[in-house]
Amino acid sequence: MKGPGRPKVVAIGGGTGLSVMLRGLKHRPWQLTAVVTVADDGGSSGRLRADLNIPPPGDIRNVLVALSDTEPLLEQVLQYRFKQGEGLAGHSLGNLLLAALCDVTGDFVTGIKELSRVLAVRGKVLPASDQAVVLKAVMTDGTEVVGESNIPLAGKRIRQLALLPEDVAANEEAVKEILDADCLIVGPGSLYTSLLPNLLVKGLAEAVIQSSALKIYVCNLMTQPGETDGLNAADHVHVLTEHVGHRLFDCVIVNRAELPETVLQQYAAKGAEPVEPAEQRLTAMGYHVVADNLISYGTYLRHDAQRLGDLLEQLFFQYRSKGRPDRNASPGRREG
Repeated sequence: MKGPGRPKVVAIGGGTGLSVMLRGLKHRPWQLTAVVTVADDGGSSGRLRADLNIPPPGDIRNVLVALSDTEPLLEQVLQYRFKQGEGLAGHSLGNLLLAALCDVTGDFVTGIKELSRVLAVRGKVLPASDQAVVLKAVMTDGTEVVGESNIPLAGKRIRQLALLPEDVAANEEAVKEILDADCLIVGPGSLYTSLLPNLLVKGLAEAVIQSSALKIYVCNLMTQPGETDGLNAADHVHVLTEHVGHRLFDCVIVNRAELPETVLQQYAAKGAEPVEPAEQRLTAMGYHVVADNLISYGTYLRHDAQRLGDLLEQLFFQYRSKGRPDRNASPGRREG
């Protein structure tokens, strides 16, 4: 740790995965900061982004709700999506609140801070950049696809991802939080449309590389059709490293539990399959691998927030006491 008090932990990502993980972290003795993607261009977020020229609020909203100390009814209201009404149908009430606060306070970041205060959010929530970005994917066949929501629909293998504009600047407070962190967590989340959009923002990956924090990657449970088809955990790490041009992580957390056949069939019908942990390859690449049963299944497959939080906490305190994780004594590591 860099000083007395609670450890500073920064989680970087977006989408459902980040929100689920944060629910398992918010009651732990940490100072939490979430750095969230601003690349979404679909649904309510995309409409507000286009109509009001603001960063997309959807991922921010989900993270605020995950970190808040609100009554269940208020959480339900914030996540409520209007089903009818001209110009209103499809919008989330939480998105509209963020858009209103952005207008009232004069900027998006201040609006987020004001809603954080109202919701008694445990920690800070910061956009990766103060402006929205557009994703451009170059496919292996040389074609280009523009727009976060269009990329998975192309049905092609992604070779390279870039941001438009290319020189979009990072949120300065987010950079400071990363540099000051004791622990950095990237993922879980969509590889190309939730994680890389943060790391490609000018200054953010550089801050991650420069930071002396323990750096952990939490790999997805399932592949995503049109995005990570056929990729194992080592492939995920390779894609991130290749895009940034530098090694990023000390540790990689992967799921090792087998899924019930009914769940496999449910996801296979959508073109998804479990992400193979590729423990041996990751270890050969020099990463400290934590493999365990991390699944929670209701209607959808998710990370078990409590179990994942326990592993992250064990890893961090091991790091704090020894300087770096002991690769021969990993929490949750099962020798095969």
